[in-house]
Amino acid sequence: MYYDNINTVHCHPRLDLESVQSNLFMTTDEKIKLITRNLEEVLTEEELKALIESGTPLKHYIGFEISGKLHIGSLFTLMKVKDLQDAGAETVIWMADLHSAINDKLDGNLETIKKVADEYFKEAMKALFTCIGGDPEKLIFKLTSQTYAQNPDFWLTLLEIGKTTTLARTKRSITIMGREGSDDSMPTDKLFYPIMQAADIFLLGANIAHAGIDQRKVHVIAKDAAMQVKTFPLKDTQGNKIKPVAIHHPILLSLSGPVSAGGEADEAAMKNKMSKSKPGSGITIHDTPEQIKVNINQAYAPEGVIEGNPVLNWTRYLIFYGNNSSLTVTRDPKWGGDLTYTSYEDLEKDYVERKLHPQDLKMAVAEWLIAKLKPARIYFEDPKGKAALAEIERLTKK
Repeated sequence: MYYDNINTVHCHPRLDLESVQSNLFMTTDEKIKLITRNLEEVLTEEELKALIESGTPLKHYIGFEISGKLHIGSLFTLMKVKDLQDAGAETVIWMADLHSAINDKLDGNLETIKKVADEYFKEAMKALFTCIGGDPEKLIFKLTSQTYAQNPDFWLTLLEIGKTTTLARTKRSITIMGREGSDDSMPTDKLFYPIMQAADIFLLGANIAHAGIDQRKVHVIAKDAAMQVKTFPLKDTQGNKIKPVAIHHPILLSLSGPVSAGGEADEAAMKNKMSKSKPGSGITIHDTPEQIKVNINQAYAPEGVIEGNPVLNWTRYLIFYGNNSSLTVTRDPKWGGDLTYTSYEDLEKDYVERKLHPQDLKMAVAEWLIAKLKPARIYFEDPKGKAALAEIERLTKK
């Protein structure tokens, strides 16, 4: 959703740079390490380094479909947005209302989607950003339909990109919408989606395009088209055309456990990600502490097993996002008493060796989530937030 022949660079291990006081004093290497930590891949790190060293202002964007209540995956995404801000990038949250309508979200009703974007989504993202210590006033929100109307030449960029790719490749990219590209019975409007998403990068002047690994196909289309785009080309400070740098974070796994996921990495990620349409597969940002405990308690977490384990996956990417992180696991003295971990690697080792029981880890993860999401819960307890939440629940109730 909204979120190949190219050199993929796998990223650095998690690196903590919270002690750096200002991006003005960061070296190029420090910025690269901050931007690329906790990512699945960068396309490419060499291009990112050249972009930073050229002195070109960093402009980042990430797009979201407007489809329902925000889940915990958005918290992980915003952690990366904060990294980019801390590295000096301008960050845009792209509220993809037209894409949402094409993908039949909220029954494809554009007016409903716009209303949800303004009254629920935008405010929910701000509340969630405060949960990780971000400044919500630094987030730039743009609505797709409004931005297109203000820039009618966008459609020329759409055509320019369309001329650089094939129908077969576009159909293969439909998987970014959570759909099978081989379905010839799908409406034609679905074919516009990948090319629109690629063209958005140029319209926004985003030299850093950000998404989950499930979105990589469309980013490769954009990179391959970059030198042919004339209407809204990306340029460095010297006026040279450049390709967008694409950064892809991993996908937080569904609490329900893994499904068979053959094919490419992005397609496998799509099949195993959380889904708003599957109760119990994730946690929304305004779930009660009781709901969080129930969902985590029911999560797939076989003793000693790492592969496909969502509880370990969430522990790694949420709790141990930075090196200054720690997690205390409360245990009865008869089972050895409390454990405190300051690295994910040590925790995983104990889990594999069955020194850390899944139930004890689940309890610790649930308590961490309850504490981390408190600012979001507080927002949705006031009248304005409560009304917005009630409306999105009404619209998504089946």
